[in-house]
Amino acid sequence: MEKRAARRRLMSDMLMGAGDSPRSRAGAAVAPSAANEPISAEPGRTPRETPPLTPEWQPIVAITTAGPRAEALAALRQAHDQTCPHCTTATTHTQTVFGEGSPDAEIMFVGEAPGETEDRLGRPFVGRAGQKLDEMIQAMGLTRESVYIANILKSRPPDNRTPLPDEVAKCAPFLTEQILLIRPRVLVPLGGPATQFLLQTQVGITRLRGIWATWQAPEARGCPDIPIMPTFHPAYLLRNYTAKTRGEVWNDLCAVLERLGKQAPLRARQQSPNS
Repeated sequence: MEKRAARRRLMSDMLMGAGDSPRSRAGAAVAPSAANEPISAEPGRTPRETPPLTPEWQPIVAITTAGPRAEALAALRQAHDQTCPHCTTATTHTQTVFGEGSPDAEIMFVGEAPGETEDRLGRPFVGRAGQKLDEMIQAMGLTRESVYIANILKSRPPDNRTPLPDEVAKCAPFLTEQILLIRPRVLVPLGGPATQFLLQTQVGITRLRGIWATWQAPEARGCPDIPIMPTFHPAYLLRNYTAKTRGEVWNDLCAVLERLGKQAPLRARQQSPNS
């Protein structure tokens, strides 16, 4: 049992970047810059206001009839920046952060909102938590360019707070359009707010992570329902950099690969306690 646990820790250490753990340097604080990312109400933290459930979906007709996916996403981005009821009236962000990645991605990662670094650069998940997400994607044997990354909210909330119900109601339809255009084979919500939004539930992330669920597409679009694998937000992973948490996240990512008929990189399979 101890040997299996040790192998599991070694696997997650090698594949999820334990070498740059915030605890790996004596006297260093635990991920101080993770405060620049949107933080979910994860275990061990005081819960914030539960993210809102989206109102009944309304199609963005001018976008849904577009041609190739890349062109449709570009048109959707333009429509968002010009018409989003929230982002066109919000005043605390520098620029919108629409999303990026492959329009033909099999996996789509969804967060809650941009953080400080994302707001400055106009790209999703590029702060410290974003660097950890990159490591997670690379551990799966994939590249950032091969997946798609987006948030519920396209503009940074004041002080990185959790998006408010009216903000989500106004901005979330554009995330729905992104999902419908890309049609990934698997959705991976990162943290409690994204998971609760996609599943339209009030249940916390500790009870939802690691369990397959389904995103139900609007019936009018003819899009099949999409499997969902919830996992912890990378910012939470940085704050709780333990073998247990890394192992849980890695198990979630491996489940996604298995669902797609893929395997983890060879070195992971060689060290896996189940190999």
